[in-house]
Amino acid sequence: MDPDAVAMFGPRFITEDRGQLYRDMREQHGPIAPVTLIGDIPAWLVLGYRELHQITGNPGLFTRDSSVWNMWDRIPHDWPLTPMVGRQPSILYEVGERHERRSALVSDALREVDPFELRHHSEQHADELIDAFCGRAEADLVAEYAKKLPALVLARLFGFSDEDATTLLPRINAVVDGSEGALEGRQHIQQAMGSLLRSRAITPAGDVATRMQTHPSSGEFSSEEILEDMMVNIIAGHQPSADWIGNSLRLMLTDDRFAASLGGGRASVGEAMNEVLWEETPTQNIAGRWTTRDTQLAGKRIQSGDLLILSFAAANADPQIRPDQHSFTGGNSAFFSFGHGSHRCPYPAQEIAEGIARTGIEVLLDRLPDVDLAVPEEELAWRPSPFLRGLEALPVTFTPTSAVGGRA
Repeated sequence: MDPDAVAMFGPRFITEDRGQLYRDMREQHGPIAPVTLIGDIPAWLVLGYRELHQITGNPGLFTRDSSVWNMWDRIPHDWPLTPMVGRQPSILYEVGERHERRSALVSDALREVDPFELRHHSEQHADELIDAFCGRAEADLVAEYAKKLPALVLARLFGFSDEDATTLLPRINAVVDGSEGALEGRQHIQQAMGSLLRSRAITPAGDVATRMQTHPSSGEFSSEEILEDMMVNIIAGHQPSADWIGNSLRLMLTDDRFAASLGGGRASVGEAMNEVLWEETPTQNIAGRWTTRDTQLAGKRIQSGDLLILSFAAANADPQIRPDQHSFTGGNSAFFSFGHGSHRCPYPAQEIAEGIARTGIEVLLDRLPDVDLAVPEEELAWRPSPFLRGLEALPVTFTPTSAVGGRA
């Protein structure tokens, strides 16, 4: 093990300034740095923007098939990160032409989501959530709003009723948080997905579940694979969207450049959301890619089967492509926040996430125009995760307002 390797679950990653840590690692190691995972399992952290493009653009050399990992003989059966790297029957670990066809099925099903329907569901659920706290002058916008809205909207788009979506919400958050109820939560979601798919096979509707089952390519994939892909899209789509909302609201409440939006303006909401994807992207580091043969990358010798963890956050701050770290990112969308290459987040999924997040922020600012932080900015704490970037809480105060009862 490299003595200079940084532990991704150690204090430097969890408690220190993450941006400074990436700069220190880049200065010491260049665009690729040695790290360790739980149990001193070695891996490479890819910090360079160009290197990430190279890796994600060459699936033949850098595969998503984790079965080639050269560390499996050191991984205990109860290793906490196995759900993140262990091969599963979902689209995340599919490779080659079959992945392309499977990805097309998912993208086509999501692409047909009506933007007016998306806006309607997002506004309705946003209003319902705000109604629950708008009369008491204070709230935690993470726990009571951001961590709820995306899952509720996504569940409705996929075909669940409002009642079923409300029941699924705590299970989805349990899986995302890795809390005590995570396994039970995943089983509940799996059962609910299976029930929905069986129902739509008998009674089709205008939802994602129906479109995935009736797609021209659906016969190439098992019902288990379609179910897994639905789960991936709801669970993996929820948390980044929730953190996108929370991180954007944090920026708008702490940076004077975005104060206009708190007075009802709209011009800077999108700018704040875009800046968050550059500076505090919800998906920070992702595992990953595995090399299919020995290779050289950025002067490092990478052995066959090595794990490469992709640091979207570090790449977004790479001085080779952003020499002025303090410049306003404006409308530049060349960030790595949604990935790159064949395994990037599908474009329709990106549009849905943006629609939910933007609507959620706009409705909140409409309803609570004088919302303000309830604590000093320095007291806001990030969740202790090396992979995701989101706040533990976002306590705010505001002038109490009346409930609107949701929007019909």
